[in-house]
Amino acid sequence: VQLQAYGGGLVQPGGSLRLSCAASGYIFSIDAMAWYRQAPGKQRELVARIASDGSTNYRDSVKGRFTISRDNAKNTVYLQMVSLKPEDTAVYYCNAYISDGLTRRTYWGQGTLVTVSS
Repeated sequence: VQLQAYGGGLVQPGGSLRLSCAASGYIFSIDAMAWYRQAPGKQRELVARIASDGSTNYRDSVKGRFTISRDNAKNTVYLQMVSLKPEDTAVYYCNAYISDGLTRRTYWGQGTLVTVSS
């Protein structure tokens, strides 16, 4: 199983980006999916999480600006980001708890860089 994240880039403050992360391989089921981020010199932090039933939770600093969603038919999780701020600059990682029918474990994507700067 692999997770492939993409959609990062350079955007001006106030701009928008949409991140995508697709899971591939032998997948029986996917439970929670999430986005984390890690800024230079800081620890990785949870940005948003979406459960298999569609319920979501966000860190306080992104509430009202970021929206996490998922397409179960495509095994894909999205992060729509609007009103971006320089402090959102980080490498964004996707994360998913996946079963292959025998085992269940957490997988990480490779990260995609988001830079918010004028």
